[in-house]
Amino acid sequence: MHGIWDSPRLFGRLEAALAGRRAPLLIPHLPHGLGFRPLKEMAAQLDQIIASSFAPEQPIDLLGYSMGGVISRIWIQLLAGHRRTRRFYSVGSPQRGTLTAQPWPRWWLPTVADMKLGSPLMRQLNGDSTGLEGIDCHSYYCRTDQMVIPPWRGVLPVGSVRALPVLAHKDLIISPKALGPIVADLLVP
Repeated sequence: MHGIWDSPRLFGRLEAALAGRRAPLLIPHLPHGLGFRPLKEMAAQLDQIIASSFAPEQPIDLLGYSMGGVISRIWIQLLAGHRRTRRFYSVGSPQRGTLTAQPWPRWWLPTVADMKLGSPLMRQLNGDSTGLEGIDCHSYYCRTDQMVIPPWRGVLPVGSVRALPVLAHKDLIISPKALGPIVADLLVP
């Protein structure tokens, strides 16, 4: 899942690094309507895309970058995605909110407001993380992230946590220094 101002093209370097070793790949596009779509609405759309792309009994691994990691987590925890998710990779996602979202009112940009520190959505997701139990969870962040502030809020409450040696938020999904460790983890049997 891509981030707020991104599209599936963002994952081109990741796809190239995987070199066909992870198939099938589903890289959906979830338009955010310039910030007017709540994250739960986009998670419901993700649910429909997954249901139409994979058999109900097929387990899946999910990777979300930035806002896409929060949408993926909503799907896992609130839309019963935990029943079929085997692994969850959260890359630079404000899983506990971010200060960069604080100034934006919900009536103006609900997409961004959902990611505020202490927003109703963040309280719901972090208040009960039992939906993540039994899923192999991995969080990746960079110590100098300019979007997820403070950067340590960009990790899940469970699973492994890894700081990647990159300088900027976008580098987490395009830099070879980040893609190397992420691809290695994605290829673990």
